[in-house]
Amino acid sequence: MGGCVGKGRRHIEEDKLDFKGGNVHVITSKEDWDRKIEEANKDGKIVVANFSASWCGPCRVIAPIYAEMSKTYPQLMFLTIDVDDLMDFSSSWDIRATPTFFFIKNEKQVDKLVGANKPELEKKVQALADGS
Repeated sequence: MGGCVGKGRRHIEEDKLDFKGGNVHVITSKEDWDRKIEEANKDGKIVVANFSASWCGPCRVIAPIYAEMSKTYPQLMFLTIDVDDLMDFSSSWDIRATPTFFFIKNEKQVDKLVGANKPELEKKVQALADGS
């Protein structure tokens, strides 16, 4: 249920988090982010943004759960951002631990969860999905 704090080691390609089988969009640039946020706004979707790191144990544990949620709740848009790949962008969100989940509606943060707390993440995602 914890989170990772601080700068980890620089990861290698094989260390990427595995979101296979889900509908998670991996954000690799600020332009990707802007495109997906615009798409979510156009489609009336709430965004769940997962700021994580490949070296973070709790991030690795929550990744398949996050991927499964993305299939269960297609009315939401699930994004993931590797804090090491997009350091400046992640810093602009004041990420202090990974994973950190932001819930965004109409380009505004409506909620936040720090740490790999599966029950709390499920509760927040379900509440947003039910209200969308």
